Amino acid sequence: MGKRTGSASSDVLVVGAGPTGMTVAALLAARGVRVTVLETRETTSDEPKAISIDDEALRTYQQAGIGEDIMSIIVPGTGTRYYDAENQPLFQARAAVPYRLGFPFKNPFAQPELERVLAATLDRHPLVDLRFGHRVTAVDQDDECAYVTAKSTQGPARFTAQYVLGADGGRSIVRELFGNDMTGRSYKDVWLVADTLEDPHTERYGMHHGDPTRPHVIVPGLNGRCRYEFLLFDGESEPGTPPPFELIRKLVAPYREIEPEHVERAINYRFNAVNADRWREGRFFLLGDAAHMMPPFAGQGLNSGIRDAANLAWKVAEVVAGKAPDAILDSYESERKPHAAATIEQSVRLGSVVMTTNRRVAEHRDAAIRKALESGEGRSFFEEMRYRPVARYTHGLSTTADAGLAIGQPRVFDTVTHAAVGLDAVTGNGWSLFGVDLDSEAWADVEEFAGEFGAACWHVPYGDTQPRDTGSAQVLVDLDGGLYREFEPYRGRFVLLRPDRFIAAVWVPADTAQVAEAAAAWRTPPVA
Repeated sequence: MGKRTGSASSDVLVVGAGPTGMTVAALLAARGVRVTVLETRETTSDEPKAISIDDEALRTYQQAGIGEDIMSIIVPGTGTRYYDAENQPLFQARAAVPYRLGFPFKNPFAQPELERVLAATLDRHPLVDLRFGHRVTAVDQDDECAYVTAKSTQGPARFTAQYVLGADGGRSIVRELFGNDMTGRSYKDVWLVADTLEDPHTERYGMHHGDPTRPHVIVPGLNGRCRYEFLLFDGESEPGTPPPFELIRKLVAPYREIEPEHVERAINYRFNAVNADRWREGRFFLLGDAAHMMPPFAGQGLNSGIRDAANLAWKVAEVVAGKAPDAILDSYESERKPHAAATIEQSVRLGSVVMTTNRRVAEHRDAAIRKALESGEGRSFFEEMRYRPVARYTHGLSTTADAGLAIGQPRVFDTVTHAAVGLDAVTGNGWSLFGVDLDSEAWADVEEFAGEFGAACWHVPYGDTQPRDTGSAQVLVDLDGGLYREFEPYRGRFVLLRPDRFIAAVWVPADTAQVAEAAAAWRTPPVA
């Protein structure tokens, strides 16, 4: 599978062929970047670690051109149901706006299947050199290139690239070779995690049981798979070791009868809540578990890594193509690290509240939630998961106060192809400029600015109209209110959308020159 001998040069080298590493490689290749991926293991992992992939991550795979491949291995999920101290349902957390990003909200899957799909797609791609059985032993860099030495059965080999992305897990050799520490803490609690087969659960949602006598989590998967997670008590089993089968049988007994052949994998874990001190070392970057690790209670470990990939890949591709200066890559850490830190904190807080072993705390929790659910605001807070940190990038590639949030993916009518499609299928993987409920004349002064970014221009009319004279801008037509909902806050203004679907700038037509000046640092001036 993709294994080749000898050294090689590429635009970008990715260390680690787990889900995050292969995702960023797929995103780069989709943007025309030559990528080499090095992985210590001889093949993809058979360990079903991550089990939930969200709509934001699926949208990222759509950008990489492999969304349908990934959809084939998921259960289209409907969120998470939380249970009280007596194992009675409290509430179910779902998407605030179903299908807002164009995909189901929170979806169970098996990591080995995801890795196999990703490896197969990369192995077919002409721009990707996927090499298993290569253990990185040294890194170096200068003003021109980054260098990585790896050892395989054929001996040592040296690789050269413009940039190296370290997606090699919590024990990242890339991070360690730079002496880069992680700040945070590990938790003494031990959790038994068992992935089972032929399970009777058919729910399309995860279940978090806040029973203080034994907090536990159940996540049904595809084709009879099911993940069980149980808090262990002193003396029941040691961390880092496989739990005895009789303990597994005892813990799952309220839900099913089980035999040894039904246990696909079982291990005892201690969780970490840590963030790397530095996400960039010159031409080297960290992403995924190499950059941050968190408890699993918010289901955001893998999804955070995919967010890293989505944020970094397009920026690296722009720099490699000579369209943007190296300096824009500094925005990766300034944008992603704070959100990762907030997600870590929320995961810790969620675990301490939902998975408490203190009955008094559990009863107080349940009473407070039931009281909150009596009000519309409280019900929205819990049932729409408004407690989750929102990714808003205000300290990076954004220029105005209204920028930094992501735009959803409503279904629109494309007046060029005359088809009803998701927004991303129309805009593609580049920059986009939207004129929201503006007069046709407003486009005249913005076309040069759009050209500097190679941005496709789209006119978003309101009032159920279809203007005819919008210059080079094509008209998008709302079909179900989704397009109106996404752009309502920006009526009468232009919206510059980055390739990762986050807003870079929002402005009234009169401020075009000012915004263009502020954004000039994001582009490499053309050679005269």
